[in-house]
Amino acid sequence: MSETKPDRFHAEIVGQPAAIRQALGAADQAARTIPELVRARPRSVCFVGMGSSHFVARPALRALGRAGVLAWNPLAAELLHDGLSIVTADDVVVFVSQSGETVETLRCAEELATRRRPPRTVAVTNGSDTPLSGLVDVALDTRVGAEEGPSTGTFAAATVALAGVARALAGPGPLEAAEVEGLAAAVEALLEPSAAADALALRETLVLLGRGGARAAAEMGALTIKEAAAVAAEALHSAQFRHGPLELADERLAAMIAVCDPPLRDLELGLAAELVDLGVEVHVIDTTTAPIGPLDPLLAPAAAVVPAQLLAHRLAVARGRTPGVFVRASKVTRRE
Repeated sequence: MSETKPDRFHAEIVGQPAAIRQALGAADQAARTIPELVRARPRSVCFVGMGSSHFVARPALRALGRAGVLAWNPLAAELLHDGLSIVTADDVVVFVSQSGETVETLRCAEELATRRRPPRTVAVTNGSDTPLSGLVDVALDTRVGAEEGPSTGTFAAATVALAGVARALAGPGPLEAAEVEGLAAAVEALLEPSAAADALALRETLVLLGRGGARAAAEMGALTIKEAAAVAAEALHSAQFRHGPLELADERLAAMIAVCDPPLRDLELGLAAELVDLGVEVHVIDTTTAPIGPLDPLLAPAAAVVPAQLLAHRLAVARGRTPGVFVRASKVTRRE
């Protein structure tokens, strides 16, 4: 598949290192403000979002769980209609909405804000003057700026902001500039052309796999491929793949496996080797070791998703689509 001229979606993909560096300000703000807001361990921490803003919380969710903090990650639509009664004043709710206008997330925030004893609330948005920002105790602005295509820079920046939130709630300390710079450098390295995308694009079926925080990269990668190229791609927890979907493993299948957590690395590499033996075209994105890493698992999914973004662009071009232009969906969802 031949290279194409740059377009807006491609420009947003390659602009991610700058967005990552810019988002350090939101992480720093989290380090300053959240300990003051949350003086004692909360009963639970609830991360709320839809689409990419739902997936992006996976690394923070795992980090808090490993630190002994009860954390959960419902879809805003599920929380709105089925679970708001579970949330109490002893909880912390972290709303993630890049636009600050996502209908389900905004309605959750509005309903909780009317309570006599609301939970403590945090929002992560791209912009400070959003409807959601005005409803919460702490509003973190990733300051990415305008983004037209599927979430790239906003996903990466939200990853950094939520890493700051997780560190503020459970330690071990605030994000350092060097950690964020390491992530930006890893993304820059992954933006280099790779033959892997061409090989994956030739297969009939595509699955993206990950465990722990790497699920954010798998789920976000599959969503980006659907949005940008209108190609069906499935994201699964790597262990779940063995529970039935393993029957897909043959010469028609391509698999991208994101590895972001060192304790899970051997499991993922073992699965990759098994799939290769079954004829699957496998591409492993390992952020735990050189040359990409090691990256903190809180940050690593923002790098691990990059090959899927580039694949989405290539698939869109191959199908004659303008990459990253929404035809039926929209950048901001304002209707349930």
